[in-house]
Amino acid sequence: MALIKSISGIRGTIGGPPGEGLTPLDIVKFSAAYGSWVMEKTDNPKVVIGRDARISGEMVSKLIASTLQGLGVNVIDLGLSTTPTVELAVPLEEAGGGIIITASHNPIQWNALKLLNHEGEFISAAEGQEVLDKAENGNFRFAEVKKLGAYTQISDYMDRHIQHVLDLDLVDREAIAQRKFKIVVDCVNSTGGIVVPKLLKALGVETVEEMYCQPNGQFPHNPEPLPEHLRDISIKLENGHYDLGIVVDPDVDRLAFLNEDGSFFGEEYTLVAVADYILSHQQGNTVSNLSSTRALRDITEKRGGTYHAAAVGEVNVVTKMKETQAVIGGEGNGGIIYPASHYGRDALVGIGLFLTHLAKFGKSVSRLRATYPNYYISKNKIELNANINTDKILEQIRKKYQKHPINDIDGIKIEFEKEWVHLRKSNTEPIIRIYSESETSVTADHLANKLILDIKEIISEKE
Repeated sequence: MALIKSISGIRGTIGGPPGEGLTPLDIVKFSAAYGSWVMEKTDNPKVVIGRDARISGEMVSKLIASTLQGLGVNVIDLGLSTTPTVELAVPLEEAGGGIIITASHNPIQWNALKLLNHEGEFISAAEGQEVLDKAENGNFRFAEVKKLGAYTQISDYMDRHIQHVLDLDLVDREAIAQRKFKIVVDCVNSTGGIVVPKLLKALGVETVEEMYCQPNGQFPHNPEPLPEHLRDISIKLENGHYDLGIVVDPDVDRLAFLNEDGSFFGEEYTLVAVADYILSHQQGNTVSNLSSTRALRDITEKRGGTYHAAAVGEVNVVTKMKETQAVIGGEGNGGIIYPASHYGRDALVGIGLFLTHLAKFGKSVSRLRATYPNYYISKNKIELNANINTDKILEQIRKKYQKHPINDIDGIKIEFEKEWVHLRKSNTEPIIRIYSESETSVTADHLANKLILDIKEIISEKE
């Protein structure tokens, strides 16, 4: 069993002893801490909640709602929903915050409480620490019977979300409808299965072939939208009867595409393609995290904008986007953040923008992919003994490569012309993760192996 407490929320595997898994007692404790934090921020405490289709979701949701009511917080329950839908609903409902009940791409035994502020954005590190401290200290007080919070259900917010996408200036339904797209979708039997087919039909897509769109929480494969998990939809596309494949994760904030022949567009290139479309209509800056492809920087500079790198994590990307007034940003895991909509990763917004781009491009999705710089990312890690100081190792790496451009806002990222290597230490185990990118997979792997050898040499010198 596992329970991970972080500044952005709490996640864990369902069951087990309290404090070791995500048990009802843990759910109540952290819900109470968060609800108390919200009450300190507003005179009219209200929290929006929503969940993905995990089989534990209803149980977790009921515990959260009752705990918040017990504090005197009014609860608006969206029921089955998506992460970006809850993010949109929080400011629309003038709520003090929101809780999304989802473990994102984690397997079926996991669930989590993702915590939002009054703007519908993930809480900051400082705010998250306040919530953790409250949970640790039991620093909350429940309401008397006449001051219990109200409970309201709203069931149509995903429909409102669809309309929100249709209303975006750069989403062109007419252009999409004219292309008469035939699209296959894999929604991993979660809430994407409700909203993605609806969105596609509202956008004028001619044919929508649904795979795993029953929101029953029975994931048919590993829910992380990576090529090794998506063989079924790839096979479906191989027959050449469809124009595009679309895949989302269980809470619909990550978006991946497959080409018309079943090959993979590349999760890293979801953001690249959408950013290219946005920048073709609006010159401006872009942001992604340090471990994302250089292709975003290339197309940004080609369009006359400036690219900025952020530390890994959505809240860090959003902060940098606000600082730099970026017009588009996100993460290389298929996360699109479009400020004209809201500051959160949103697969539905990404679908609307991408399909408009593809429709106006006028050719196949594989031809669109071929217009972008081709890079390959290699992902590796090196396991260390628990007594090794990873910070000192990273500092030695910095000294070794000090003649190269280095970004140290999140680990160490070293730039080599059009190649880079990013080293990040794990906060939970003695591991250094090593990401590298180059124009060929062989060179990307070589760069990673070179840094692994450097680390091993540093360790041997200290022994």
